[in-house]
Amino acid sequence: MSLVSFLGRALIASVFLYSAWLELIGFGDDGGEAAKSLRPKFNAFVSHVTTHTGQQLPPVDMKILVATAIALKGIGGVLFVFDSSFGAHLLFLHQVVAIPILYDFYNYDVDTKEYSQLFSEFLQNSALVGALALCMERKNRRRRQHQKKPPKVKVN
Repeated sequence: MSLVSFLGRALIASVFLYSAWLELIGFGDDGGEAAKSLRPKFNAFVSHVTTHTGQQLPPVDMKILVATAIALKGIGGVLFVFDSSFGAHLLFLHQVVAIPILYDFYNYDVDTKEYSQLFSEFLQNSALVGALALCMERKNRRRRQHQKKPPKVKVN
């Protein structure tokens, strides 16, 4: 494991670990500020999904949703630092689920300040998804190379 690779993974994971830590210390009995700010965005997302698909999503307790996000970011971040593809998959799962809910730029007019801010954050977090995908692919490629057997050489 090279130092540069380790530092890169540590920097990527620090984003998730710091976020998980802040949510954990503010969690409280009701899920904390994260649950309060997530509720309207989640409701808007559910409404959007229901309108476009006709499918009703089941009710979700915000406290459980925030606790799951904390666990995914915390466990995934620690595992990712130590080059675990499972950690990368946990962080990837968190991002794929959280991005469309948290960065709901699609609910605002293009000319508004909120749209610009949310769209910028959406793109930044999408870049993190890309970085995680690259790390997962690199890990899988290494695993496949180790599984290949060298060709047999004929000796006459």
